[in-house]
Amino acid sequence: MSSLTQETTDWLLDSDPALRWQVERDLVRAPEWVYETTRSRIATEGFGASILSHQDPDGQWAGGAYFPERDRDYSGLGIIERDEDAQPWIATTWALKDLRDLGLPAAALAGTAEKLAENSRWEYDDLPYWGGEIDVCINAFTLATGAWLGADVSGLVAWFPAHRLADGGWNCEAEEGNSHRSSFHSTLNALVEMRVYEELTGDRSLRDTRHAGEEYLLERRLTRRLSTGEIVGPWVADFIAPSRWQYSALAALDHFRAASALEGTAPDERLAEAVEMVRAARRTDGTWLQGDVPGGAVWVQLDVEQGSPSKWLTLIGTRVLDWWDAAH
Repeated sequence: MSSLTQETTDWLLDSDPALRWQVERDLVRAPEWVYETTRSRIATEGFGASILSHQDPDGQWAGGAYFPERDRDYSGLGIIERDEDAQPWIATTWALKDLRDLGLPAAALAGTAEKLAENSRWEYDDLPYWGGEIDVCINAFTLATGAWLGADVSGLVAWFPAHRLADGGWNCEAEEGNSHRSSFHSTLNALVEMRVYEELTGDRSLRDTRHAGEEYLLERRLTRRLSTGEIVGPWVADFIAPSRWQYSALAALDHFRAASALEGTAPDERLAEAVEMVRAARRTDGTWLQGDVPGGAVWVQLDVEQGSPSKWLTLIGTRVLDWWDAAH
């Protein structure tokens, strides 16, 4: 059982099916039939059903691969516009990533992989959707989503080891020559989605590449510059849900927790500083507060505003600390 009080556990369970099923699985340790029954409701209730309802007949969302179609009339669609100058999160890649992260069973999107292969092209060079493009984060999301929906992403499987940088990780700006140093953000996105690809397919061909990228973060204790030992940025301790593409110590630890479960390994002791950073942010009632979530259009508000107790962060933070403490 989790380290939460019954009151906080009940608060978490009183949630959208997309969150509740993970609380049942990861914190309550309910039988599989219980949490899978809850999970089956995602397609017809709450967050999942809302995002699904906006899928276009051609398989896309908002008429675009990564960005919404510019000339489309979005009035009356219920879009939540939080900052019109920020990155929108309503196009195909983000809608699919949200649905996958929520735990939607892939069967609810039957035929989508084929529709996207036929109809969706990247805004970069008009490239076909399942082949990806040059941005490592976009390619990572596409790799895992393709595995989830049964698309052919073999080209992307080969892409990641070929584009790892000399210092061990990845950077979304590297392919256009803007950086030769790895990014915490880009590296974590690559690692998470390579792990998800393996979880979904059982294919271990990217495991060595993933381990090498994980070492990039572990050498830096998930938090610090290797050159100076300084905290790499304030975003390390800015825990947000959904994390989208943004790095934090909590998001990184949740990846290492899942990788440990996948491989049956113990936590690496170099995670200790990041664990204590997460522990320090936990409030006395066992909850975490929402951080500075980036603005931008969304189909549905998945979590609370900044400064409010976050159910998603409390789920993630609790399962990370429970995993770490159980091993120690």
